[in-house]
Amino acid sequence: MKVECYGASRPQSNRPGNEDAFLIIRENFVIAAVCDGAGDAQRAAQKALRQFQLLVQAASPDQILNPDIWKGWCRILDSALLGPSESTFLAAAVFGSQALVTCVGDSRAYLIGAESGLKILTNSSAKFRLGSGKAKPFFINLSLNLRDILLLMTDGAWTPLSPSLLERIVRGAFSRHFSDLPGVILDAAGKTGRWDDMTVVALRVISR
Repeated sequence: MKVECYGASRPQSNRPGNEDAFLIIRENFVIAAVCDGAGDAQRAAQKALRQFQLLVQAASPDQILNPDIWKGWCRILDSALLGPSESTFLAAAVFGSQALVTCVGDSRAYLIGAESGLKILTNSSAKFRLGSGKAKPFFINLSLNLRDILLLMTDGAWTPLSPSLLERIVRGAFSRHFSDLPGVILDAAGKTGRWDDMTVVALRVISR
């Protein structure tokens, strides 16, 4: 399957730095990830994603959807951030019609089916982030259908939006180019002010 993927991020109101970061990798597969840093927050999120990109680039295609490989990657990322800096980590890997979602912390993933409603994939209350030395990833395997949409959102983006409102926003943006969707969601999430940094990455299956 062919997948399109776009992201957007905005800092908290009246603060120049952004503690969130996102990464999109487009190869024979698509991998997207979002991080929300704490401590030396801006550097933590960026450091986690730089290290993660190196791990993905060194991987073989048959490792991309293997949860055991991702467990090892999360251990490496956890160790790389040990100290005062921590970060959440949420990623989706799509290869063919299969997807693997990996979550550490309170960022959230949603699936919106072309013919079905919105489903929250990750609703983790995990206490430990990358850098704590105790991070435990949560995995979900998915089979994707044509026009399915995956959303990866940090807490600053998803907290202001109820699932029903988020679904209405997504479906209301169908007439626009898909690259606009992350910004449309962030506009809605920050309508009454951005109390936190906010990031959205959106993936959509567009062909078999």
